[in-house]
Amino acid sequence: MSMGHCSEQRPGFEVTKDWNGADQVAIRSPRGASVRVCLHGGQVVSWRNDRGEELLFTSSKAIFKPPRATRGGIPICFPQFGNCGTLEQHGFARNKIWTIDEEAPPLNYGDNNNKASVDLLLKPSEDDLKCWPHCFELRLRISLSMDGDLSLISRVRNVNGKPFSFAFAYHTYLSVSDISEVRIEGLETLDYLDNLSQRERFTEQGDAITFESEVDRVYVGSPGVIAVLDHEKKRTFIVRKEGLPDIVVWNPWEKKSKTMADFGDDEYKQMLCVDAAAVERAITLKPGEEWTGKLELSAVPSTNCSDHLDHPGRL
Repeated sequence: MSMGHCSEQRPGFEVTKDWNGADQVAIRSPRGASVRVCLHGGQVVSWRNDRGEELLFTSSKAIFKPPRATRGGIPICFPQFGNCGTLEQHGFARNKIWTIDEEAPPLNYGDNNNKASVDLLLKPSEDDLKCWPHCFELRLRISLSMDGDLSLISRVRNVNGKPFSFAFAYHTYLSVSDISEVRIEGLETLDYLDNLSQRERFTEQGDAITFESEVDRVYVGSPGVIAVLDHEKKRTFIVRKEGLPDIVVWNPWEKKSKTMADFGDDEYKQMLCVDAAAVERAITLKPGEEWTGKLELSAVPSTNCSDHLDHPGRL
């Protein structure tokens, strides 16, 4: 959707305008994988593999008009998740205009090998400080590896004189062929909070999580690697995370889908949200402290997928 005549080339990425005039950043790998990020919300709105296949879900009824967050891609939930707090649903970060951070401080480990990246920055406006009176800097590095893996690294710094606490989630809408053909591995035996029954705590009993009705759960203390297997597409998403102890799993199913204006009635079949998150326990930062949360997504053919769980490797 980007209009080429409004683009400017930068190292590793180019800035274009979408059809609403909002700035978008495009990152491409030499083999043809690509990522598009909207500066409204710092939101990844597209992630394609080197065959050009879209890996993230966006609703056909999504509203692309600020200040609304777009239904799909990877909205950033900060400093609140859901409606557990006094702020708007999922906090304000996904509804703000982020800036490209030309002087991003370096990450303190070798993350730059063969990756094309863009660094974004969000600081509070006067209005934000009225509803959430904490001075922060939220940095987001979005990278695409040579193999087409997508990584998001967030850093929240407290530049305040007093401590503050927050929740955080990468609200990732994965594109799937048919939700009834999908299973998640890596969350077996974990406790979860069930948002469909007042956040009551249960223990997962299944060998793998499969879907036949609405699901809205927070799996707590989850491992650093989980897999989402799409049998029909013969594709597996590997989700790796650090600094984010929870995994939120959400599919609205039929009844809930009909109540959402920006979501097609049958689109629940083509999507699954699997969010790397810190929502059960808030993260607290003392003045000057910084928190880092990382997500890496890979999409691989569904052969030998359990190999990935056995050897999580480094992010």
